Amino acid sequence: MVTSLGDGVTGIETVANGIVGRGVLLDVGRCCGDDGELPDGFAITTEHLNATIATQGPTSEVRRGDIVLVRTGQLARTRRDGWGDYAGGAAPGLSFTTADWLHDSEIAAIATDTWGFEVRPNEFDVAFQPLHQVAIPNIGLFLGEMWDLDALAEDCATDGVYEFFLTAAPIPVTGAVGAPVNPIAVK
Repeated sequence: MVTSLGDGVTGIETVANGIVGRGVLLDVGRCCGDDGELPDGFAITTEHLNATIATQGPTSEVRRGDIVLVRTGQLARTRRDGWGDYAGGAAPGLSFTTADWLHDSEIAAIATDTWGFEVRPNEFDVAFQPLHQVAIPNIGLFLGEMWDLDALAEDCATDGVYEFFLTAAPIPVTGAVGAPVNPIAVK
């Protein structure tokens, strides 16, 4: 499908007006971290996701077709302490072991406040970003990275409501396999 001319079948332009639905914030940083932040290299497991859902309550229950946002707190730390190697360095993120949870939950998309969605460094050396290699082509997930989730997380923690209407339309670059989005959560 992807050649030097781009993705001729499933380019990002095919979903430019279709990434919209129920969003759910899972503030794993607040639930499992120190002072609302996970350390770099922290691998978020299914147990962490389920513990966050249980802690946050019924509005954070993940349903089929949801767009799940996972806050680690790394972006907040980066803003406070400096950018350093945020874009490309070590980061908290989803463990490869969450692949079954991602598949079984039947979510439509997932986004994080980190540069790479999954834990860095990767959990094994034989593949770069191995969860990407499973989640995109085999589960069909849209992945979002570097989302600013701090204001949303504060609002959700204040009112105890972790679900919202979410739209995240990508720029319709013909043939691109990804593009920047302008996510908007409406509560």
